[in-house]
Amino acid sequence: MTDGPEFAEEYLNIEQLICDLLGASSCELTQEIQSLWSGYGVIRRAVIDQRSAIVKHVNVSKARTNQRGWKSEFSHQRKVRSYQIETTFYREFSPQCGADCRVPKLLGSLVSELDSNWLVVMEDLDASGFPDRKSDLNTGELYACLKWLANFHATFMAVEPNGLWEIGTYWHLATRPDELKAMPDGPLKQAAAAIDTKLNSARFKTLVHGDAKVANFCFSQGGDAKVAAVDFQYVGGGCGMKDVAYLISSCLDEDEAQRRETELLDYYFGQLENALLAKSKQIGFNALQVEWRELYPVCWADFYRFLAGWSPGHWKMNRYSEQLTKEVIDSI
Repeated sequence: MTDGPEFAEEYLNIEQLICDLLGASSCELTQEIQSLWSGYGVIRRAVIDQRSAIVKHVNVSKARTNQRGWKSEFSHQRKVRSYQIETTFYREFSPQCGADCRVPKLLGSLVSELDSNWLVVMEDLDASGFPDRKSDLNTGELYACLKWLANFHATFMAVEPNGLWEIGTYWHLATRPDELKAMPDGPLKQAAAAIDTKLNSARFKTLVHGDAKVANFCFSQGGDAKVAAVDFQYVGGGCGMKDVAYLISSCLDEDEAQRRETELLDYYFGQLENALLAKSKQIGFNALQVEWRELYPVCWADFYRFLAGWSPGHWKMNRYSEQLTKEVIDSI
């Protein structure tokens, strides 16, 4: 599938390609923001007709073994699919995201599956008032991320993930057979399929971001703690607790995650209820809340299972996540 100008060996001037795609008179690629996982491409800032933009250029022919040594045709195809899905999300779903679950606006995209190139040109969130990146969050910043998730989940509650991952997140069992095989034999490996089934059998489903770590949120400056989110390669269907558990695991240590569990879930569900009402979503909220609170530790256990095969000894395999995982295994 190709839109607009063609990618081709002789057409390697990305700046001219962007001009042709957007009907712009000038484009200059400037700062490299980051390279993509396993060398699949690069994200750069560009000045297009004197306005700042972000250019994500994926070229899977440049791929290399990722830093943890996982390299197989299966994992390669998963990454290729993730770029297809991200492009679909920006084209077909992101226009539904309002100010309460802010995402970058798509300016243009070009997909050439023939030579495995993707070009996505997006709004520069830095220039739009979200210039800060965080690793440690204060309460207001963490609440802002939880509020974003609540509004995103409310926006896409009961929406079919057509063209996206049927099951969102990058770690779910069906996409990680190599990691499952690498796990040591034991109760967790034996329970892996049951944990996966329990999550996938949730009555209430939405679209999940799928990689909602703190590094994928962009923050406003000042005291208002507004956020936007990026990186939608693993967006798809599922229980919203997957995003909530993953966010909390990315920015709180084990003691704080345990101590603040009730507080943070209470805040998220309060925001979710408000968002569902504001969007006139006819959902049995009380039943949803009961189901999703019960699935919160299951989401932790599911991610713990992935880490046990992918990166044993990872810092997120801590006392709190181990305790939740054991409780889930005992209950199955």
